[in-house]
Amino acid sequence: MTAPSTAPAPPSRGGRWIQQWDPEDETFWKETGEKVAKRNLLFSVLSEHIGFSVWTLWSVLVLFMGPEYGLTPADKFLLTSMVTLVGAVVRVPYTFAVAIFGGRNWTIISASLLLVPTVAAFTVMKPGTSFDTFLLVGLLAGIGGGNFASSMTNINAFFPLRKKGWALGLNAGGGNIGVPVIQLIALAIIGASGGPRVLLGIYIPLILVAAVLAALFMDNIENVKNDTGAAKDAARDGHTWIMSFLYIGTFGSFIGYSFAFGQVLTNQFGRTPLEAAYVTFIGPLLGSLIRPVGGALADKYGGAKITLWNYVGMGAATAVLIAASMEKSLALFTVAFVVLFVLTGIGNGSTFKMIPGIFHTKALAKGLEGEAAAAYGRRLSGASMGLIGAVGALGGVGINLAFRQSFLSYGSGTGAFVAFLAFYAACFGVTWAVYLRRTAAQGQASTATEAKPQLSYAEV
Repeated sequence: MTAPSTAPAPPSRGGRWIQQWDPEDETFWKETGEKVAKRNLLFSVLSEHIGFSVWTLWSVLVLFMGPEYGLTPADKFLLTSMVTLVGAVVRVPYTFAVAIFGGRNWTIISASLLLVPTVAAFTVMKPGTSFDTFLLVGLLAGIGGGNFASSMTNINAFFPLRKKGWALGLNAGGGNIGVPVIQLIALAIIGASGGPRVLLGIYIPLILVAAVLAALFMDNIENVKNDTGAAKDAARDGHTWIMSFLYIGTFGSFIGYSFAFGQVLTNQFGRTPLEAAYVTFIGPLLGSLIRPVGGALADKYGGAKITLWNYVGMGAATAVLIAASMEKSLALFTVAFVVLFVLTGIGNGSTFKMIPGIFHTKALAKGLEGEAAAAYGRRLSGASMGLIGAVGALGGVGINLAFRQSFLSYGSGTGAFVAFLAFYAACFGVTWAVYLRRTAAQGQASTATEAKPQLSYAEV
């Protein structure tokens, strides 16, 4: 098979467009596709990384905001909740922007847009600014959360099904790691007695670098067309909403805890901002680094199986957190929280590996084969990722609101952790019931065509 042409599309569209792309063809993949896909993955990760840093900016900025800012703990939890909410909502249009503008073109645009919340925060970040102003500027930072959805949709189109768990895990993990990186930079700035404007000043040129590199080294794929039918089909498919529910448990936990961890340490355990910053980055860092491992494990053993047992671990870690919170044991609390972060990262990788596998399985069940089945799977999985990512991120809103209410009602986060434990139990039950429960029974079914889709779900 000939290598894809990188000649420009018609002038009305412009830019760097690849007109032929078939990653499922092994010859094409080895000779041409893999190198191009990995190059796009690298610069997609960079842009998404900066996006995550901007999105979670306020989890760090609230640590700088001492009594002179006049904000209560409840105000700060509300602020971070609303930032998370915007980041969740914008993931839906960001998903479809890839097909409208092209992956490269939208990466340039979305990276450049990050200047808006960063410059705005630089302008207003000082004592005496009203809470409403902080809330409005914080909402702007939510656009950084959208970069994940467009990046994942774009990279999903570049890689073959057998590599998606690794590629999507690496792409998402590289983005997720923007959370601990900005926390580490904040730690250094706080330790050096610097202010929040120093942090913001560091990120403004980095945003420009990400946009320029995307323009120089990324590509658009011509056959990823805007397909409103795919969006409607994905929204009508029950698996989209089941996976959204499961992703609330993994990514919703990751992003929610990333925003809340430092505030819980300062409010419940009396840590200073500097003392909190010394440990808050560890959980998000390990959770980000482990995400590609979760994807790779899912590639090898099946995403449904990894996800199921991962929820067992998340439930156990949460139970330890409840005990540590009640006993006021800072050491046990910190260790259990870090373990929980690691498990969210594994679950993030395994759940996102499940998505293309589920829709590929449905294609096979419809009688499609080869490239036709792969194209069907790419079409629906790409469209569903934005919806799943958006709903999953709403879990972060719920976590911050749960902490807010728990501190208002009980003066600690214990009540919130009890609610989270119940939710993880529900996620375990759904994973088992939908993707694993009938595997053995169907495997013994007399009709092979009936067995195939259900058996495949256990391995997606």
